[in-house]
Amino acid sequence: MRSWFRPAPGSLWNRFRDQPRLRVASLFHLVWTVYVFADLVFRNDIGPYWIVATALSFPVFLVLYAQAYLRPLGQVHWYALAVALLGYATLHFNASGGGCYVIYACAMMGFEGAPRRCIVSMAGIIAGFLGMAWFVAGWPFAAMATVAFIAFGVGTINVVYRFNAQRDAELKLSHDEIRRLAATAERERIGRDLHDLLGHTLSLIALKLELSRRLVDRDPVAARREMEEAEQVARHALAEVRSAVTGIRASGVIAELAAARLLLNTSMIEFTYGDTVPDVPVRIDNELALVLREAITNIQRHAGATFAEVRITVDAHACVMTVVDNGRGIAGGEGNGICGMRERVRALGGTIAFDPAASKGTTLRIHIPLRADDRALPAPAERIA
Repeated sequence: MRSWFRPAPGSLWNRFRDQPRLRVASLFHLVWTVYVFADLVFRNDIGPYWIVATALSFPVFLVLYAQAYLRPLGQVHWYALAVALLGYATLHFNASGGGCYVIYACAMMGFEGAPRRCIVSMAGIIAGFLGMAWFVAGWPFAAMATVAFIAFGVGTINVVYRFNAQRDAELKLSHDEIRRLAATAERERIGRDLHDLLGHTLSLIALKLELSRRLVDRDPVAARREMEEAEQVARHALAEVRSAVTGIRASGVIAELAAARLLLNTSMIEFTYGDTVPDVPVRIDNELALVLREAITNIQRHAGATFAEVRITVDAHACVMTVVDNGRGIAGGEGNGICGMRERVRALGGTIAFDPAASKGTTLRIHIPLRADDRALPAPAERIA
């Protein structure tokens, strides 16, 4: 018996391991079992049959309800059917209890399966209830319609909630997969660039060193010249490798904008940053992307916004990024995220400011002055699909 009350792999209880609120909710839903005992309030003819039927059926219902959460999810419909049969058997003796069991059965049917299958199963349970209530228990039509409507509504809500949660999880996985693919593509690009860059250069250095080794005894001057040329080639290769490594994160802001659009659209927040993004100097690209990520995360988690916009401008003197949303604004003190944003911007020699004049929402403005060695090329802006 103990094994029956141990969560099985693939059970709803195990799936809620990282969501304690859902575990509490599954227990809180039992509060509605108070209607099993509603006849004590609304009826004056409670007899021994009601007491026996309730005393026998209620513990059985609790066991079946627990098993629906503790057994593998594929078995849930069997426990829902058992609860429905329990409701049919109880209707004649405890009308409110039988109707309550039927409602729980429909709710449990929404835990697993395709929507069409869930709807058909709920319709079958409700049809059985209507037959038993009409021909056996003699219920009035209004009472039958009320219980049927509640049962179908609760089951349908469970189906909709489950599939919305599943869709949100799939979108989150899609978001993570895009990040993973972007990182993989970046690693592959770096590998190709380094191979193309170093393959020819190292081969040339090896040939010159081999030639200098052969000439060292016969023509020391020529050997010295070859070694000097090999040294120059090595220094040039080192400079190119440093340039390549510096440019690894050159598309940070652009990639972060695309990720931000996916994240906010998943959260039903309209997001726009225009069709074009100017070239951001390499020195600030990665840090600015991290600041942008934190700003977007704050909007998604805390702002309660329905719209957000990012504008980036780059000229010969400064790079300016503005993030605007229509949420609830900044309440209370600044958290670790905003403090981290300030530190990153300060390290770049820039300033960060939150517009205090905004009556609703937040306007974040980041101003980073450019140095002489920043290559803010006035090339045509890169187009983002």
